[in-house]
Formats: sequence, C-alpha cells, structure tokens
Amino acid sequence: MSGYLKLFLISMVPLIELRGAIPYSQWLGLPIIPSYVVCIIGNMIPVPFIYLFAQRVLEWGKDKPLIGGLFTFCLEKGRKGGRKLTSKAGRGLFVALMLFVGIPLPGTGAWTGTLAASILDMDFKPTVVAVMLGVLLAGLIMMSASALGFSLF
Repeated sequence: MSGYLKLFLISMVPLIELRGAIPYSQWLGLPIIPSYVVCIIGNMIPVPFIYLFAQRVLEWGKDKPLIGGLFTFCLEKGRKGGRKLTSKAGRGLFVALMLFVGIPLPGTGAWTGTLAASILDMDFKPTVVAVMLGVLLAGLIMMSASALGFSLF
C-alpha cells in the first residue's frame, strides 16, 4: 500500500487523525508538504458525516448489547467536549471550536470537535469551517514538531 494512502486512511481514524499521521509520514521518509495536504484531506472527509449522522447513530446504539458501552462513551465524550467549549467560549464558540480542534492534545480533534458541535446544535457551515481551520492549525503544529524532531515513533 502506498505511503500516502496509509497517511490518508490513518488521518481518518478517530483519536489518531492527522496528529498521528503527520509524524508517521516522517517516519516513512515522505516529503512533509504533500504529506500535510494528504493528511488534511483525510482528516476532513469524515467531518460532514460525523456532523450529520454520528449523534443519531450513537443515540440509537447506546442501549444495544455489545456496542452500547462504546456508543455511550462516544456520546459522553462529545457532550463533555461541548460543555467544555461552551463554558470557555461563551459567544466565541466558533473560535473555541477551532482552537479545540487545532491544539493537538489527547481527546481533541476533528471527530470530537464535530460531534461536540453537533450536540451543541451549531450550524453546519460554521462547524465545518471552524473544524477545517482547526485541522489546518493542528497540521501546522504537528508538521513543525515533526520538523524539529519531536516524534511519536
């Protein structure tokens, strides 16, 4: 499998996203700028689907055997992220969402940010724009950290 295809797929995985894919690109020895672009695209593809469907699917599955625990965990993670965003942001929810997604810490990212925005009933377009700006920021931070030699591998 091509290195760029691996990056693309890794960037789509919840919790790992481009925060793991960009350092992995450097471990593979791939050029950083094309890797950054591939990771951004991969990280953003799930966003509209998360916004439109994740909350409904999680609500549906939260009381089902086998998947209920995981679905409840995901819902609580989104609600917790939403509460954190709301308490810190007030009227600056757009900027708070962008920073929540953009600062690469465990438990933040496009998946959690989009789910939190969905739970908070933020409008679709501002959510996607804030998440996109956050993903670009997180990518720049991870690209810089990788260039400076900080790595997960």
